[in-house]
Amino acid sequence: MGEEKNSACLSSKMVQLKGDMQKVCTRSYIVSAISNRQDQKDVLDRLLRNQQDIGNVIEPYYGEAAGNKLAGLLREHILIAGKIVAAAKAGNQADVKKLDADWHKNADDIARFLSAANPNWQFKALQDMLYTHLQLITELVLDCIKGDWKAYIAVIDKNEIHMIHLADILTEGTVKQFPEKF
Repeated sequence: MGEEKNSACLSSKMVQLKGDMQKVCTRSYIVSAISNRQDQKDVLDRLLRNQQDIGNVIEPYYGEAAGNKLAGLLREHILIAGKIVAAAKAGNQADVKKLDADWHKNADDIARFLSAANPNWQFKALQDMLYTHLQLITELVLDCIKGDWKAYIAVIDKNEIHMIHLADILTEGTVKQFPEKF
């Protein structure tokens, strides 16, 4: 018997896509960078590899060029975040402000790219989700710099829930656009 598909039942392919979409983590890099840990470069390399992994997740649906384009936009997101961490740690507010503007432009580029690829992904909804993510990561960095670990942990929890929600939106939109693949 084939897999039944209805709103209350997820196929194994849907479950796999949801899991793949949820694999995102910048927390380890922030801690390494702020603490000047020796694993900083290795953690950043792994985090950047995650961005290609995410691009690879959409490749079966949108093609190799789209997967690589998304991976590039996500790598830019991580690299800007790394620069923001360094500037914030150094107390260089002018650079933080400029980099934050670059980060929001990158978020706009990601939202624009995704909304153009799938009519189920609305630009404004994605932009709002990404801007919230940027705000949460900013709070995470500032709490880590201040050593406010209770606030830091609370923001980790908020961001994890937020990113799972974003992954769910992307998964649901993909399933709606390509129901024959699920």
